[in-house]
Amino acid sequence: MIDHMVHNTINTGQKSHLPKRFVLISKRVSGLEEAMRIRSNSLGSTTVTEHHNSPKVSAHHGPSCLILIRNARERELRTSTTAKRRPPLRRGKVSQRLPVPDHIPKPPYLGSNLLPELSSEHQIHDSEGIARMRAACELAARVLDYAGTLIRPSVTTNEIDKAVHQMIIDAGAYPSPLGYGGFPKSVCTSVNECMCHGIPDSRQLQVVCFHRLELLI
Repeated sequence: MIDHMVHNTINTGQKSHLPKRFVLISKRVSGLEEAMRIRSNSLGSTTVTEHHNSPKVSAHHGPSCLILIRNARERELRTSTTAKRRPPLRRGKVSQRLPVPDHIPKPPYLGSNLLPELSSEHQIHDSEGIARMRAACELAARVLDYAGTLIRPSVTTNEIDKAVHQMIIDAGAYPSPLGYGGFPKSVCTSVNECMCHGIPDSRQLQVVCFHRLELLI
């Protein structure tokens, strides 16, 4: 709030004008406050009160006032996020499936585009099976950490797939996504709008990209 006073005395003959006082008041109004002011003016009464700088609305106004408030908030949100919008997701070129050495055991679903049926039996692992599961999980954690270091602008998801594939087969393991239900790659790379099970391709990552990796061994 700015108060500005101007005093001026003018003598015209025998008349003397009293000092004049002008008070200029300026206040920055948000979109929310403006919507509430418009609503209160349309009803012909004051319905906005301030308490700790938080605007309140009389309860009898109902949904109409809430719609104005919501629209004001949405307008401010659009204005603040316009510069942050990222380009839409575009499909890149998918390269050929990478080979797996013959000495690495292959899963039974390899060579079929059909998903394997879920078993109704519960498998209980013995000590050897538990040790193998622990080793597979430790390898998956290391590979996932390494793959995370590859995520940066200008890198393609296909390059990430190649690096992940090579690290897994170097450890003597099989990348489980490869060939599962016909999936052509060794890791899932989901970018932006792609929620899950994204196929690595020639698309380059950008600064504004949100990237999710899914890894199975």
